[in-house]
Amino acid sequence: MALTTQTFESLNPATGEVVGAHPVHGPEEVASVVRRAREAAQWWAGLGYDGRRDLLSRWRTLLARRMSDLAELVHEENGKPRGDAELEIALAIDHLSWAAGHARKVLGPHRVSPGLLLPNQAASVEYQPLGVVGVIGPWNYPVFTPMGSIAYALAAGNAVVFKPSEYTPGVGQWLAATFAEVVPDHPVFSVVTGLGETGAALCEAGVDKIAFTGSAATGKKVMAACATTLTPLIVEAGGKDALLVDEDADLDAAADAAVWGAMSNAGQTCIGVERCYVHERVYDDFVSRVLEQAAELRAGGGPQAKIGPITMPAQLRIIRAHIEDALARGGRAVLGGVEAVGERYVQPTVLVDVPEDSAAVTEETFGPTVTITKVPDMDTAVRLANSTRYGLGSTVFSGSRGMELARRLRSGMTSVNSMIAFAGIPSLPFGGVGDSGFGRIHGADGLREFTYAKAIARQRVRPIMALTTFRRTPKTERAFARLITVLHGRGALPRRR
Repeated sequence: MALTTQTFESLNPATGEVVGAHPVHGPEEVASVVRRAREAAQWWAGLGYDGRRDLLSRWRTLLARRMSDLAELVHEENGKPRGDAELEIALAIDHLSWAAGHARKVLGPHRVSPGLLLPNQAASVEYQPLGVVGVIGPWNYPVFTPMGSIAYALAAGNAVVFKPSEYTPGVGQWLAATFAEVVPDHPVFSVVTGLGETGAALCEAGVDKIAFTGSAATGKKVMAACATTLTPLIVEAGGKDALLVDEDADLDAAADAAVWGAMSNAGQTCIGVERCYVHERVYDDFVSRVLEQAAELRAGGGPQAKIGPITMPAQLRIIRAHIEDALARGGRAVLGGVEAVGERYVQPTVLVDVPEDSAAVTEETFGPTVTITKVPDMDTAVRLANSTRYGLGSTVFSGSRGMELARRLRSGMTSVNSMIAFAGIPSLPFGGVGDSGFGRIHGADGLREFTYAKAIARQRVRPIMALTTFRRTPKTERAFARLITVLHGRGALPRRR
């Protein structure tokens, strides 16, 4: 097989400087990597839970000791401040530890009741690895987000082929290289690099499942590619997350959460805050506190900057268009505005009085902007928050109604009186509904996503009534009918009309 000679470069979004050059892997090369991964998957699954846990723990230790090196690479390729890069890496390490430590408990064999009809059987369920999992990762959190699939798929006993974003390929290569130091002789965790065509090739290369993170539009293309081979997939496709502020909320904490959720990582967070719905009794006070905090932030490349550049240059046009549309429809920029959008950086922008049908409210902006809307009550807040085709994360600040409001929000995850805490808790599932995708990573649900359920029924003793045989007698059939009547025929009947 001829190896590719085509390459592409990853660039520092703050300076435009070349960070690294990487090969563009074509369909034949991707298929070859998947074939080698399938052989490695058999060896990896054969290690059992304890063997995999030990090796994943060594990898975890290596990642923790070299966290500063990885954070520097994330800073260069993604642009985010080093402190933010270390935070996402630390969360990924914690998830890796949880997945490795809990795989046996979640996936191992456990007995279930055989029911009243087959008491002579012993019934059990266990979860077996799929084989090879393809992971297509994003650039905004190039460690934390893909590791939510990589770590859990590995812990479940699968080999992984990872296609990182073309904006952060070096991060993916770094992760695979450190894993190879722990597992040097088997390609259990491999990386293929390239553009969209490489991702499509991975979908069609015979993997047993795809875990994709990206836009809803790209997610549909990935689904179409997977459909040709009936390859199942997990899709995490962004959001338009809302933050609700009740009249009895801690306003300082709510404002801090709104600013962090909207502005951190330059707003390039799928579970970040893009919309705020605030009770009219505390609206003015909340807006004032948000402005006080947001006005202190500056996007830039210096050591004091809290906000980095926009990683994907094309996103600058979208951010500017959303702000322009909001202002044209009667909204006001109480901080920032169109002039906040520069060539590489976007300064914090707070919009108020924005109509609900404007792009800044309905479409994912993915920049350091936020809309704040006054509502007469929390019922209205819930209705407006749910009036979106997305449904990823959400946040509620309330003194007395937090859990009630959280349950009413149509989203896969909700934090009450904190910001995106659900992402940092390894035991909680992560994922959305609607155009935010389907399937779950993290937690027990995340481990099971990369397995198939294996049901086993074992006969302990011969049955009293042999039913699944041609030797069944009329006497046995009558006895079985009486048994069903005794077991299930005692309930009240519906009234005749």
